[in-house]
Amino acid sequence: AVANRRPETRCKAAQAAIASSEGRWRIFKSCQVDAFASILNVHLESPYKCNCIYLEDLKVTDPMTLVSPHLCPYVQRAAIALSERNQPYRRITVDLSNKPEWFRALSPLGKVPLLQIGDQVLFESAAILEYLEETLPGPLHPADPVARARHRGWIEFASAALNDIARFYSAADEAGLSQAAAGLRTKFERLEAEHSGGTWFAGQAFSLVDAAFAPVFRYFDVFDGISDFGLLRDLPKLA
Repeated sequence: AVANRRPETRCKAAQAAIASSEGRWRIFKSCQVDAFASILNVHLESPYKCNCIYLEDLKVTDPMTLVSPHLCPYVQRAAIALSERNQPYRRITVDLSNKPEWFRALSPLGKVPLLQIGDQVLFESAAILEYLEETLPGPLHPADPVARARHRGWIEFASAALNDIARFYSAADEAGLSQAAAGLRTKFERLEAEHSGGTWFAGQAFSLVDAAFAPVFRYFDVFDGISDFGLLRDLPKLA
């Protein structure tokens, strides 16, 4: 296993990074990179191309580490929930097209996000959001049990919208594009009807539903630059 390789089998950049970090690890973009990302600023401009990060290098004392690719809507939910609470965390960028062995060992499903707390690793964005809700101050779920359960349902609704968006931007032909657009439009009409009309989904308080839908609507910066697909037409609460 990669984790059991001898230290001298790491690339020179990895050896130098680990040796210079006083017991902590640092991440780098490739085996040829001379400078390393700061341990408190690990979000790189592009995924690294080297698999020379080892499990023993991940045993750190920092409270939380978020593992993700460069851009992922499910990771963004967790990042938003952490940022809304001003919770410090580190971020490791992983290339999912070339998953390193340490990532495969940590992720039961081979998916992101992962959230590492000490020696424990959480997987699946819904589980991570619930953990943050239960352990950090500043709740982002409603206090009322029924409202809280409904919010969980709308978070799942956001996941379904992301699936429709994936079908939309990867459509092979016009028919597929139209079908995906119709599915998205139906979901947005339903969301419009449920939306409070206030600043956020449920009024003036930011919630985890808003964190889940923020990555959905970020796609529209790209979509609107291509054409007017009418996905939010006459939906003033969302638009």
